Amino acid sequence: MAEAGSGSQHRRNFLRLVGLGLTAFLAACQGIVPKTAPPPKAPPPPTEETRPVGPGLPVDQERHRIALLVPMSGANAAVGQSIANAANLALLDTGGAKVRITTYDTATGASAAAQKALADGNRLFLGPLLADDVRIVAPQARGAGVPIISFSNDMSVAGNGVYLMGFSPAQSIDRVVRYARSQGMTKFAGLMPTGLYGRNASNALIHSADAAGGSVVSLQTFDRSAKSLAAAIGRIKQAGDYDAVLIADGGRIAMQAAPQIRSGGNTARIMGTELWATEPALANSPAMNGAWFASVTESNYRQLASKYRARFGKLPYRLSSLGYDAVLLTVRIAGQWKVGDRFPVKALTSRDGFAGVDGPFRFGSDGIAERALAVHQIGSGGITTVSPPPSGFAK
Repeated sequence: MAEAGSGSQHRRNFLRLVGLGLTAFLAACQGIVPKTAPPPKAPPPPTEETRPVGPGLPVDQERHRIALLVPMSGANAAVGQSIANAANLALLDTGGAKVRITTYDTATGASAAAQKALADGNRLFLGPLLADDVRIVAPQARGAGVPIISFSNDMSVAGNGVYLMGFSPAQSIDRVVRYARSQGMTKFAGLMPTGLYGRNASNALIHSADAAGGSVVSLQTFDRSAKSLAAAIGRIKQAGDYDAVLIADGGRIAMQAAPQIRSGGNTARIMGTELWATEPALANSPAMNGAWFASVTESNYRQLASKYRARFGKLPYRLSSLGYDAVLLTVRIAGQWKVGDRFPVKALTSRDGFAGVDGPFRFGSDGIAERALAVHQIGSGGITTVSPPPSGFAK
């Protein structure tokens, strides 16, 4: 089921998988009664585990064995469980007749989890979540010819058999900067937290502004303390004229920074990253009025979250959609994948890409998921879309 194909008709067929109300397919088996009489009493058939995601690996020669490597204990257990639950939902929604997914806990040791997954015969890894775990697991998986579809957004671990599903701050920044440039803005400033995310965001802002025909006039870092943030904003103001300032941090920091940026009548446009997508409270801050950020559209995710809550009794973590979409991708490819063979890795780099809860995406030659992003504006009435995502990818 969910076989991939070429042409628009096949693409439309796959897009139906994204609907969150799909009914799981039912399979029935009918035994053959011997014609001799009286028939011998047959022993009861063995009971097969029907749980789509969970520990243990039942013997199954009809399905592809897929490992889900996420933290199921420790500090990140709730996120890992949320991803696993969403993967479960995706299997139920699509039927998943050709796929069996087994969960391995990376919190107890990513290397040991990968070794067990390989020993169990898994031919594809979904996960790990953390970039450090990807670095540990990648050589083991590569040596066995098993590709990795990770949920990390750390671009430094992509490539050479590792594909990243995580939301890229570089893509979010590039999209909002190009939109700002289309609105006549040329001079950009940046507020960047210390650490890896801030460094990546800084590089992305410089690159995107230059590529769009603009420039970065001030780039300041802060350590997330109130004093450090205020000092960084002060240094930006001393830099002189700028059209927009990018705050590469979450909503809490943005709401602290915005009033300080606006003080003195400053009218520069405030911009943010994909981190703002899950921050509806931003609309409650008057200083954030008119701010822009780029992210995937949230409509399908809200449906997933509602379905998740109905089944599991609580809301999922936002990254749960990555688990759901990774399973959709796997189910699609499974239609062209012979059981027992290695995973057809070339299918991952289809130029047409894949459809998912977070919209269309495709993997580039660098292994990073390219996504269709919208630009959103924060206002007193909520968050609206001022530039919808592109309808397709450039060939």
